Amino acid sequence: MASYFCQATIRVARPDTWDVAFVQAFLHAASYRSHVTTEIVVAKANWWHTLSRVAIVRLLVFFVVLHAVYQGVQYPLEWISNKLPDAFLPPAMLAATAFFSLVMLGTYVLLVRLFERRPATELSFRGRGRRLAAWGALLGFLLFCLIYGVLFLLGVAHWEGRAGFGGALIMLIIAIISGIGEELAYRGGFFRILEESVGTLGAIILSAALFAYYHIGNPGATAVSTIAIALEAGVLLAAAYMVSRNLWFPIGLHFAWNFTEGGVFGAIVSGKAFHGIFKVPLSGNVLLTGGAFGPEASLVAVAVCFTAALILIAIAIRNGRWKPFTFRLMLEP
Repeated sequence: MASYFCQATIRVARPDTWDVAFVQAFLHAASYRSHVTTEIVVAKANWWHTLSRVAIVRLLVFFVVLHAVYQGVQYPLEWISNKLPDAFLPPAMLAATAFFSLVMLGTYVLLVRLFERRPATELSFRGRGRRLAAWGALLGFLLFCLIYGVLFLLGVAHWEGRAGFGGALIMLIIAIISGIGEELAYRGGFFRILEESVGTLGAIILSAALFAYYHIGNPGATAVSTIAIALEAGVLLAAAYMVSRNLWFPIGLHFAWNFTEGGVFGAIVSGKAFHGIFKVPLSGNVLLTGGAFGPEASLVAVAVCFTAALILIAIAIRNGRWKPFTFRLMLEP
């Protein structure tokens, strides 16, 4: 019977995968009943492959770039809102919002491809992502309605009727841009990567603190409002990502929270006044109303949202989505 000589040369980028490649080559060569000479060549990882795995590098690049893009898209939107005639403003603003939303989403997808060499599955909108966005929006709406329900019972919120839809468009645009931009930067670019490095608990604490710090310069901000943002928003939105492992859940929640607060109830949103569909002013103790910062600084909002966050965390733990404490300087590619 004829005998053939076969030489298999295997090049792999990662040394820990050479054994799989060797077996595959061996079986292929053995099918010819041949003598096999196999050369294993482990290719050295290039500098970018190594640098992109450094946790602090990946974390800083993701967060800084995503946050810069989020801040940057607000300038042309502001220019359009100030320069265009009122007749052209609604369609122009909506078109610009859609475009700049795609810019922010595309930036995230590109960063994941460059640094992690994979598709951004946590941003997939088809099927499950679409449903999660809807559920997140429903949760955000219901949470704020519950907060106002409690404020009504406490005699802090006062119903004054409809105000019209005049201020709804600007709040809708702000809610979309902030919901997408802040969630990509803080949950997708900071919490997610930090969680891979230090575990879930550390990522929740640090991302919530960073998110609160971002709001510390807002009009009407106080020590109480900063702590409130950390607990009710920072922890809740991190828990929303953790329980779903899809960014559309916290994006939907964040969007609906902001729009319901300012666009529906006409409340002050993080220190900025808006005109909502209804007139529901707040008056009374600042610990209940939130003062000049708005109802986000209310103890009622903190209690409602932090409770919701704990429920989501409990569900995540039950489903095995809580990552234990670790300390990794190098992340997976």
